[in-house]
Amino acid sequence: METSRPVVVKRMPERLNLRTARQFEREVQPFFTSDRPQVVFDLSQVRRLDAAGVDMLLRCMTQAMKRDGDLKLASLSAHALAILELTRTDRLFEVYETSTDAVRSFTYFLPNALRPFPVIPSPAGNAPRTPGATANGGTQRAA
Repeated sequence: METSRPVVVKRMPERLNLRTARQFEREVQPFFTSDRPQVVFDLSQVRRLDAAGVDMLLRCMTQAMKRDGDLKLASLSAHALAILELTRTDRLFEVYETSTDAVRSFTYFLPNALRPFPVIPSPAGNAPRTPGATANGGTQRAA
């Protein structure tokens, strides 16, 4: 029987540039050393996010996946959401409106391919999106 693992929720700093992204990554590194880490990054306070910050998010996601875990993003500030959409990295993460929603999503013990997709809040007037969804409503296929 599968037992529940703790979920770590970590609030990201207001600025994620080269210096602060490195510092934050060193700080969260221990969370990704366990088997099947379950981590949520809360981006509600992020006001500045540059390429180094996006790269750090991708490295953390890769570390989690190497250990059969997951990294989810929650409470994205308007700036963080805009940068992730601009770089199209928003499609690589499961994004939730709140940290609580992200934590609850870890209760599913299904392979990633079978896990329900979260709904990503969309700009006013657009239909909700799910990770992997294309502009015409289809889904992307993994290569």
